[in-house]
Amino acid sequence: MKWSEISIHTTQEAVEPISNILHEAGASGVVIEDPEDLIKERTSVFGEIYQLDPNDYPEEGVLIKAYLPVTSFLGETVDEIKEAINNLMTYDIDLGHNHVTISEVNEEEWATAWKKYYKPVKISEKITITPTWEDYQPVSSDEVIIELDPGMAFGTGTHPTTVMCLQAIEKYLKPGDEVIDVGTGSGVLSIAAAHLGAKRVQAFDLDDVAVSSANINVKLNKAAEKITVKQNNLLNDIDGPADLIVGNLLADIILRFVPDAARVLKQNGLFITSGIIQGKKNEVKEELKQNGFTIVEVLEMEDWVAIIARNLSHSKEV
Repeated sequence: MKWSEISIHTTQEAVEPISNILHEAGASGVVIEDPEDLIKERTSVFGEIYQLDPNDYPEEGVLIKAYLPVTSFLGETVDEIKEAINNLMTYDIDLGHNHVTISEVNEEEWATAWKKYYKPVKISEKITITPTWEDYQPVSSDEVIIELDPGMAFGTGTHPTTVMCLQAIEKYLKPGDEVIDVGTGSGVLSIAAAHLGAKRVQAFDLDDVAVSSANINVKLNKAAEKITVKQNNLLNDIDGPADLIVGNLLADIILRFVPDAARVLKQNGLFITSGIIQGKKNEVKEELKQNGFTIVEVLEMEDWVAIIARNLSHSKEV
């Protein structure tokens, strides 16, 4: 089979939303070539990427590559991808060069070449994410190992917005907590919560492909007894109550369901939000405060922000 490689020259800020657009267009995985990885210090044997070739990387910005089968409607698909990317400007996302190129590759080359970029990566004190094809052995008895196949969903779980969510879940989740994961994507946050002691996790995503992918990853990680994955629009028609809600989404989407998060969370429950660009940080903080939340902690990594807030408003109790 013939495949087309679509390459978008953009910014770090646009990586996650563009990756989601490519997934929704039928791409089964993305490769992110960020020159920052060439100078990133690595303090352990675990690395997201290894044996990097500087010739593969742009001098500035980020390259996002995905692969689509060559079909009679490929041109229309590419046009839809370009339009969706351009629409991100309405969310004040810097697209940088926003240069899109198309090239043809053979299936054999594509099927194996992109996998060389992914190795086990230690996300936090306890959590390690490893691709399914790696034979990884834990280095400590309390290590939480999450297996993901990036070809099934939204990447390897090592984007800064996801990393901050995972670190916050590890820090704040209490054994026996009821957790809701809004916009679950690959399901990695739900899996981490289940393995760290959550009693029950409800994972929601509007995209039925994401629901299917998350279910696969949940089963792969033997967490199906604790996690329920369903198609749903944010927290619409969800009653709770929950001890913890996590949402790794764009700031404008987070702003839309802050009131629902306050309604669904128990009093003193925690809301972990990520996917927020620096320019939207104060707007999200103010919206949280106006809906009865107090800010517990703000995490920052590269150009991204995660906010952990406690619900002080009157909420349903069990």
